Amino acid sequence: MPDAIFADPRLAALYDTFDGDRDDLDAYQRIVAELGARTIVDVGCGTGCLALRLAADGRTVTGVDPAAASLDIARGKPGADRVTWLPALPDQRFDLAVMTGNVAQVFLTDQQWQDTLTGLYDVLVPGGHLVFETRRPEYRVWDEWARDTGPVVRAVPGVGEVRRQRRLTGVRLPLVSFRYTYTFPGGQVLESDSTLRFRDRNELCDTLTGAGFEIADVRQAPDRPARERVFLCRKPR
Repeated sequence: MPDAIFADPRLAALYDTFDGDRDDLDAYQRIVAELGARTIVDVGCGTGCLALRLAADGRTVTGVDPAAASLDIARGKPGADRVTWLPALPDQRFDLAVMTGNVAQVFLTDQQWQDTLTGLYDVLVPGGHLVFETRRPEYRVWDEWARDTGPVVRAVPGVGEVRRQRRLTGVRLPLVSFRYTYTFPGGQVLESDSTLRFRDRNELCDTLTGAGFEIADVRQAPDRPARERVFLCRKPR
């Protein structure tokens, strides 16, 4: 089940405001251009920020996310009719599959991750690519989260000022859990719990090659160098 932050319509409506400008997506547009991909599936597309950018660039894009509330937000944005929005991977083939943000880390068990890689391998054309980012466990971002407990307040269109606070709730490596608490105008409080799995480079390489992928490149995320890796993987021809 998707976390409440994506699945609860009241929280999905806040996501873009708190997530900011998403300058990190510039790098994905450059990678798509570098690879020459024309058909793309954005896995865990959320509210559709990347999918809409790529569609505006003239690509044929499918956005996939199990959180219906997030897809509803995506479908309401300008240009949304250029994208196909689905709750699960379709039975078709793509030049490129992408997973941005924390998507690759929401698959907590070995089986979930293996099934995900198998599914992505199957929907790619021979020579197609899988591109995703993942936080580096050696950076220990959870220590930063434990220290940074101050609230963030944003003016959400149509809602008003909303206060968000993050609290680290568990570190049982490779799993790290945290909770977002949102306080709405009038005092309503909603919570969303999340858990991420932190896989190191060796584990990722082993699981990717085990699923049949070739690892074409491993890069630093340009917006968070030394904190995250971006994997470029290829399905053999």
